[in-house]
This record gives sequence, structure tokens and C-alpha cells, in this order.
Amino acid sequence: MIDAQDLVPGARILVKDETRYASGSHKEPAARQVVAQAIAEGRRRIVIATCGNYGRAMAMACGAIGMPCTVVLPTGWSDGGAFMRSAGADVHLVDGNYEDAVDESRRLATLDGAVDGNVDGPYVEAVFTGHGTVAHALHAELDEPPAALWIPVGNGTTVIAVHKALGQLGWDVPLHGVGSAGNNPLVTSWPGPYRMLDPDGVSTTDHNQPLVNWHALQGPEALDAIRASGGAVHAATDDELLTARHLLAGYGAQPTAAGSVALAGLLAHARRTVLTGTHVVLLSGR
Repeated sequence: MIDAQDLVPGARILVKDETRYASGSHKEPAARQVVAQAIAEGRRRIVIATCGNYGRAMAMACGAIGMPCTVVLPTGWSDGGAFMRSAGADVHLVDGNYEDAVDESRRLATLDGAVDGNVDGPYVEAVFTGHGTVAHALHAELDEPPAALWIPVGNGTTVIAVHKALGQLGWDVPLHGVGSAGNNPLVTSWPGPYRMLDPDGVSTTDHNQPLVNWHALQGPEALDAIRASGGAVHAATDDELLTARHLLAGYGAQPTAAGSVALAGLLAHARRTVLTGTHVVLLSGR
């Protein structure tokens, strides 16, 4: 945990660097839980769609035990699948966006011996268990619940998992989800009911790429979890992502711009609202 209390006067900011897994992705514990269940059920291949983070995590988790893995990635996203291929995954590129990759992964997962390992697929509880690991780590490290926990939002999976895990631990912690401004339905729907975006209305850049969805796979449930926690959803622009990444480098953390989104949201909020107490920020990818 990185203590960055000087970032916001009056508040203590702790940075939980989830980029230090071998894959560089906070999704690695979830991927390993999915792989464990697939092995237990005698599956011979895991198929997922990804913007980058989950694909790297699944490629590493499968490669560690020799489980065949197919990762479907939109053409031109992430590093084009180079990391995933180097870890042993079969990378299938599709034209379009993340949602198109999800559709193709569902089709490929129907092949003999394969299983849908997507975050909202049949192994969703394994995904939640893996993503909830960070809540247990915080519970072990902190003497009391923080004033707030700031979490990146894409599909909403991490928010749901952390809310579940915190409930099991008996901790009441406001969850603040942060996503790309105007490019994620969790961000644009808040504080109202969940509404998908126009697929042609989202804008993908080199900096916001993993955060962009026109349909968050677990969006409604994520909004419910955030409301129940007493938190909120926040937007971050590309400029704010880059500023947050620059600041984190001063503390020895090296996330991508998108991986810095939770801090970007906190800093933007702190410019409008006085923050007190301990705030924990999750970094998601490098």
C-alpha cells in the first residue's frame, strides 16, 4: 500500500497497487478462480472477450497450468494481443468494439470442451470471489474501514465483487466508481437508472480504451451496489487520467492512464468537496 496523504490536504490517500500481478492486471485473481473451476469441471478451453486487462490476466492464468485459452480482442486495442500470445493464448481479433468481441467469444465458447469465462458467464461467482480478494487484503491491512474506496468501472464487475466481500467482512464502506467521461453507461446513467449508450456515441482513445463500454455487462447490479454502499459514480477525462498517472509515478507506481482512473476521479471530486479520513484508491492495470 502506498501512502500518498499529501495529495489531498486533510485526507489520507492510500494507493492499493493492483498492477503488480504478473499480468499487470487487477483481474488476475478473478482469472485464476475461473481457471480453477474450469479444471475442476473438466473443461478443455476457456474463451473470453477483453479490452486488454482480463485477456492478459486469463492468458497468464491459463498459461501457468497449460490450459488452452482463446481471447477475443477488438482490432487495434491494447497491444494487438502481443502479450496474450506470448503467454500462450490464442488471440482472435474482431472488427468493432468490446461488445462485438463479447458476442464472438460467446459463439466460440459453444465449441466442444470450451467454456464461457466472461465476467457475466457461468463462472460469475468465481469471478466475484477473485475480485473480492482485494477487499480481504484491505481488511487485513487496515485497522478500520476507510472513509471511501475508489474503484475503476468498466463492466462494473469489480464494484459488485468488492461490495459483496465487504459485506461478508462486516465493513460498511462507500464505494466510488470512476469511469471515462461520457463513454461508459455507469457514468452517464448515475444517479438515475441504468441506460445503455448509443454504440456510435462512445469515443475510444489510447488513454481511455479499457474503460469504454456502450453496454456494461453488469451495469445495473453495479449501480445498485454503489447506491447501497452510500457511494457515487464519477467521470474522468483523458487529461485527468494523464495527470493522475504522472502523480502516481512520483510514488513509484506505473499504471496506464486508464489504470489511474480511480485517483483521477478522487482528485476531481476533491476540487469540489472537502475530503477527510482515509480514502483507498485501486490501480487497475499497467
